[in-house]
Amino acid sequence: MNRIFTLLIIVLFLASCKAGKVSDKSIAYLPAKTIVKNNREAAFNKESVKASMTIKYKGKEELPNINASLRMVKDSIIWFNFSKLGFPVAKLKITPQEVKFYEKIGKTSFNGDFKLISKWLGTEFDFVKIQNLFLGEAILSLEDEKYQVSVKDSKYELLSKKRNPIFDIKYWIDPLDFKVVKEEISHVEKNQNLTILYKDFHKISESLFPKGFMISAVSDDMTTIIDVNYKNVQFNVPLKFPFEIPAGYRNIELE
Repeated sequence: MNRIFTLLIIVLFLASCKAGKVSDKSIAYLPAKTIVKNNREAAFNKESVKASMTIKYKGKEELPNINASLRMVKDSIIWFNFSKLGFPVAKLKITPQEVKFYEKIGKTSFNGDFKLISKWLGTEFDFVKIQNLFLGEAILSLEDEKYQVSVKDSKYELLSKKRNPIFDIKYWIDPLDFKVVKEEISHVEKNQNLTILYKDFHKISESLFPKGFMISAVSDDMTTIIDVNYKNVQFNVPLKFPFEIPAGYRNIELE
């Protein structure tokens, strides 16, 4: 009995030493490499997504809530059909090379690069970042940096050890499923701050997928908030991507 008691004391002592490295003793300390590895293993692993969404947007002006259909083939195409009160109002098609968009109310269109998306979201985005955003993944690869680990609000907080002259970035990782629940990117020179908060992840067809996400983008002259909630999510189903800009639509010119 004494040996068992002594062993128990040693185990508790060692556990307390590890907990001393983090701020929340309810979460066991893990090195950054292990957290990143576990996050990679929990990555979305389906080929395609079909889902419906509700979107709330507030930028320079607050827009009415809108519904959208999402269709995506990983690393290939992201397609949206937006509707209001059951009537289609706009379509958006994104590939790694270009962005195409048109809306029926003002009869305007866009055919170009990612400037339009970046303007909507309040910070610079490309195809991979947009894809990761809608799949519930870190918009920048976690494997590109080395991190300092702490625990805050029962989540692993990863902060890059190397100071980046362009931006600072933090990630918050769930200690149970190792999905990114929050990320914050601050562009120092541009005075821009982007926060992405993922809502609860649930398992669909053996893959973890977010119930939605919220973006908050703050710059000198504007704050953009986008709130997305998913419904009727399906994976690896047949998809079509109809898209044709109607004749006579005015092209949007961006500086």
